[in-house]
Amino acid sequence: MTITRFAAIMTLAISTTVAAQAQMGGMGSGPAAAPAVAPGSAVDPAKSFDASVSQIERNWMGVAQAMPADKYNFAPSAAIFVPGQTVKYDGVRTFAQIVTHTIQANYNMFAAIGGIKPDVDTAAIAKLQSKDDIVKALAATFAFAHKAVANVTAANAFQSVRGMQTPASMLAGAIGHANDEYGQAVEYLRMNAIVPPASEGRPRM
Repeated sequence: MTITRFAAIMTLAISTTVAAQAQMGGMGSGPAAAPAVAPGSAVDPAKSFDASVSQIERNWMGVAQAMPADKYNFAPSAAIFVPGQTVKYDGVRTFAQIVTHTIQANYNMFAAIGGIKPDVDTAAIAKLQSKDDIVKALAATFAFAHKAVANVTAANAFQSVRGMQTPASMLAGAIGHANDEYGQAVEYLRMNAIVPPASEGRPRM
């Protein structure tokens, strides 16, 4: 199997996953959903990758905006769980720290995916504390991600950028990491009796 054919198969798989996620209702608000693509159709890698970025962007912007400003310093503690449990929560990240960590990770991974450098001081992002500043930085990191994936083609999607890592494999890692952190952010909202925007209006299972 040639690299070009393999790239086409992989990008089709990614776009199919995005379409399935849209049908499940976990899209939230934000950029328009990607158009449906017939099975077997060739998919431009840049467009497929961009659709994946848009999906996680909608979810992340939703939770970041839904959390009240005075709860950005919230972190779970033993006090809010079952009395007598022995789990330690010292050093657990606050909601703000989860978001800023995700922002920094996005810049790091999408810079490699697109072969471009961020035009911001990514180290300084960890020091952000206010909701307004963090939401602004979050939006900026997704704008950067969209710009980065626009550089991906069928020819370079599986070329090495870091050892065995390629734009395609790094995209999977970037989206997986962002989704993992998003899952934690959702739990923080739930602990504060806030329904995540992506879940609003969905039937209870």
